[in-house]
This record gives sequence, structure tokens and C-alpha cells, in this order.
Amino acid sequence: MPDFRFAAMLIAGLAAAVPAQAETRIFVVNGNDGYGIDRCLAAGEPCGTLAANALCRAREFAQAVNFGRVDPKEITGAVPEGLTHCAAKGCTETVAITCAR
Repeated sequence: MPDFRFAAMLIAGLAAAVPAQAETRIFVVNGNDGYGIDRCLAAGEPCGTLAANALCRAREFAQAVNFGRVDPKEITGAVPEGLTHCAAKGCTETVAITCAR
């Protein structure tokens, strides 16, 4: 019987010692939304942190832990076959924001 109690206490102690993982989620923002948020986030301008945090809070997350430009080709199904990447000055950016609870 003492072996069982020792094992149970050991398991309980290990479970308590494991740090809780914060829940994160990545949101992809297409610059075609008309708000211009892509310019702040992709260029690393000071408004980027504020915009990313606001987007996270709007989706019931506490804050943005990371954000930046994403190549649309890296997003499954984002660029249909035959289309090329836009390199003109007026093109919009695709941005990914990682939010944490």
C-alpha cells in the first residue's frame, strides 16, 4: 500500500510542476479589408503593435505575441494557380498575427 501512495504523490507532484501552456491562435489578415491594417503590421510601424493587440482583443484574446508579413503562397489555397505575386506600390500585404489568451 505505501508504494501506491508514493506513486500517486509522485504523479500529483509532477502534474503540478508542469507549467500551463498559454493558448495561442494565428489569424491571417488580408489587406483587402479596406482598413489599411496591413501597412501598419507588415512594415513594423509603431501602429502595428496597437493594431495587432486590438485585433486580438476583438477576438477575445489578451494580446498579440507576434505579427508580421506572410507570403500568400505559404497559406494553403490563398493564391489560385496562374496568379503571380503583386509587386506594385499599391498592393496589399497579407499579415499573420499570433494572439495569446
